[in-house]
Amino acid sequence: MSKMQENTGNQYKFAQRMSNTPRSFVREILKVTENPEIISFAGGLPNPQSFPVGPISTSVSEVLEESGSEALQYSTTEGYTPLRKYIAERYSSQGLNVNEDEILITNGSQQCLDLVGKVFLDKGDTVLLEKPTYLAAIQAFSLYEVQFKSVRLLEDGVDIDEMENMLSTENIKLFYAVTNFQNPTGITYSNNKRKKLAKLMRDYDTILIEDNPYGEIRFMGSSIPPVKSYLDEGILFGSFSKIVSPGMRLGWIVAREKVMEKLIIAKQASDLHSNYFTQRIVYQYLNTNPVDEHIQKIRNLYKKQRNLMIKMIEEHFPPQVKYTQPEGGMFLWVTLPEGTSSLELFDRAIEENVAFVPGQAFFAEGNGENTMRLNFTNSDDKGIEEGIKRLGNVIKERLSQN
Repeated sequence: MSKMQENTGNQYKFAQRMSNTPRSFVREILKVTENPEIISFAGGLPNPQSFPVGPISTSVSEVLEESGSEALQYSTTEGYTPLRKYIAERYSSQGLNVNEDEILITNGSQQCLDLVGKVFLDKGDTVLLEKPTYLAAIQAFSLYEVQFKSVRLLEDGVDIDEMENMLSTENIKLFYAVTNFQNPTGITYSNNKRKKLAKLMRDYDTILIEDNPYGEIRFMGSSIPPVKSYLDEGILFGSFSKIVSPGMRLGWIVAREKVMEKLIIAKQASDLHSNYFTQRIVYQYLNTNPVDEHIQKIRNLYKKQRNLMIKMIEEHFPPQVKYTQPEGGMFLWVTLPEGTSSLELFDRAIEENVAFVPGQAFFAEGNGENTMRLNFTNSDDKGIEEGIKRLGNVIKERLSQN
């Protein structure tokens, strides 16, 4: 072996940004939960029962039969125009006046985070996040070597007074928020809080990034317009992952045209365009099936699972354990007594073949040691009943040792 061959493995000079970007904590946990004996409340996974397998199969055949050659070709960066028009028209019922030129189709809403980072963030910029926040946003924005600040969540959204104080004293470039059934807490911003947030963003010239992957999965209460309906300058994300299929990896960004121009350039540099064949299939499915009926079935299923999990928590968790009661979405948030480590609890829970996500992963600036996220959508009734019972026993055991 030559000297050059011997030294090849030591010659990689990685970009500095890679040393400051964490691995996805949930993805690492999911490796542990591949054991079929483990009851997992860890992943943010839709229930496979909600996937419209038959109608999608029919849509695939129809696309290939009617326009196969076109659907298998390269396409425009913006995305399939009829699909973008469909999204724009659907927003009209939510108080948003949006046209197809203000919509960019992406590879899931995760790519939205990356494109926004490319367009807006320079090294050293300050990004404001909810506390706790969606952990993949921490990972995506970390690549741009930014500084994070966090504002605490109350039961009806962020603490507006705390946020105003931060905006008045810090040079904050953008604020990222999940306003409906927030990941990880399940909290939803009230309409009053949304109006106040819109005013703050406008007053302090801060960019609002409003992520809304769960907005259509409301199974209790009344729908609330997105913050963007009060803030035209806001940037809104959407996704088909929760109402059609996560494996198809289709999302979108809604933004004003002057922002869209930059987003399109960033996407061209990244992947030219999202999977055009999948866009055609999804549009065919949406255009030829009673989609609202399908979404209502998802709501009914998730409401049943949510109610069962809360019932089991009431029966099996100690009374000093607190938890959110979401009106939609896929998650609820558990807060253990101070001094209780959810990381240590996780290790013990795995021994009992039950998994969750320790809360620390959702805090950009640390903390959250005594919190955890539970997903209620990807387990059957038996799994929820047995898993929460096991987890309750582990929590009681841990608290008795403190």
